[in-house]
Amino acid sequence: MLEGKTVILGVTGSIAAYKAVDIASQLSRAGVKVDVVMTEKATRFVSPLSFRAITGRSVTADMFDASSELNVTHIALARAADVVAIAPATANVIAKLATGIADDVLCCMVLATNAPVVIAPAMDANMYENPVTQENVSRLKKRGFVFVGPKFGKLVSGVEGLGRFANTVEIIGVISQVLGRGGSFADRHIVVTAGGTQEFIDPVRVITNRSSGKMGYALAEAARDRGAKVTLITGPTLLTRPVGVEAIDVCTAEEMLQAVRSAISGADVLVMAAAVADYRPRTKAKEKIKKEGAGLTLELERTPDILGEVKGDFIRVGFAAESENLVENATRKLRRKNLDLIVANDITAKGSGFGVDSNRVTIIGKDGKAESLPLLHKKEVADKVLDKVAKLLTERYKER
Repeated sequence: MLEGKTVILGVTGSIAAYKAVDIASQLSRAGVKVDVVMTEKATRFVSPLSFRAITGRSVTADMFDASSELNVTHIALARAADVVAIAPATANVIAKLATGIADDVLCCMVLATNAPVVIAPAMDANMYENPVTQENVSRLKKRGFVFVGPKFGKLVSGVEGLGRFANTVEIIGVISQVLGRGGSFADRHIVVTAGGTQEFIDPVRVITNRSSGKMGYALAEAARDRGAKVTLITGPTLLTRPVGVEAIDVCTAEEMLQAVRSAISGADVLVMAAAVADYRPRTKAKEKIKKEGAGLTLELERTPDILGEVKGDFIRVGFAAESENLVENATRKLRRKNLDLIVANDITAKGSGFGVDSNRVTIIGKDGKAESLPLLHKKEVADKVLDKVAKLLTERYKER
């Protein structure tokens, strides 16, 4: 969703202005055309040259710059924008936007644009919580402006409070979500499961697997970026929750089953990317089992088959992590569980599978056709999978 888009990055006079350089860098790496617009006070905190070096594009700080390549600068920028992101945004700029004051190039450009506007405030906690600022924020939200942050944390004044600038990942996540409005999954609800489940042996020990959850999280983010409402049901991971996604934490296979049953009502797609434990101890010890004797015998029982038990009129996508006979085993699973699509990966392949950022998968459809993909970043794999899901949704709704 980001590649080829134009983001106008507004930078205002906050001490957090230097962090906007990282936002510009990350967006540029994602293939975004980043045009930076700075207030005069912002240039006192960070040089326009920093942004120009990062983006390779001109930086606007003066509406009356005679050397500008743009004709009527603020109008040209306003028309070019796919989204405007003001990060950081001071209380002063928020107040001017709320009241329609246009005394600098940034405020003029926002007044002139039809693009969505994302605002990431950064200021002292007392300033942010002041009733005047809150009224201005509320007024802008009612007009459709999207806010990200501020966060609670230690501020420049040395006190802790609500006013800290949101992090780069969160801001770019919100920009991606806003750009995704009207995408191929607009008005669709997609449920994604991710991570490994844990089945308790005693209060300390569990049966689990090596799943990091990265594939499921990449799918949730990719679906969000296409305009979907996303519910992410996740086992324990060390990953940061994706922005703009409803995340439900579970631990055991039984908890995941109940969460899926609850979330799937009215959903269009279920993507089971989680590595659900196949077995659990028949009984869980109430106290920690002591290391006594020569060994320990556990009696195991099957965990619930989530794809087998959850019924409904939705696209069903499964994953198969295999160590041998990849296509044959995955195809049997697809038919046994009545899936529309299955994504199979060889966990023995180098650079693919658990705990890494890349994956080499084969996507198999209900018709038995298999498409083998090269080693790709999991975000790229997610897009390939969702391309096929989009076609399935189109075909299904044509039939109705």
